[in-house]
Amino acid sequence: MRLMIMFDLPVETSEDRRIYRKFRKALLNEGFLMIQYSVYARVCVDRNAANFLEKRISLIAPAKGLVQTLMVTEKQYNSMHFLTGNFKKDVRNSSERTIII
Repeated sequence: MRLMIMFDLPVETSEDRRIYRKFRKALLNEGFLMIQYSVYARVCVDRNAANFLEKRISLIAPAKGLVQTLMVTEKQYNSMHFLTGNFKKDVRNSSERTIII
């Protein structure tokens, strides 16, 4: 399961930019990876974990702007098509990760 966060936040004032940076840093600290500008995704074990994480993100989401979430299965995520640009296989962003302790 993947949880995707898509957001459009104002960056007109220095306070807006500070709030944007703080939110982006919080997403990175939660383990999200940037897919595109303002689109971040994270692997979750199951739908319950994704729902829990979605609630955590709702607590840190800024009041101004737009923040949306989307839950997709690994099969749906892996069927993503790249129309333009260079695709880089990144082990951090795949379900083929292995953690060795």
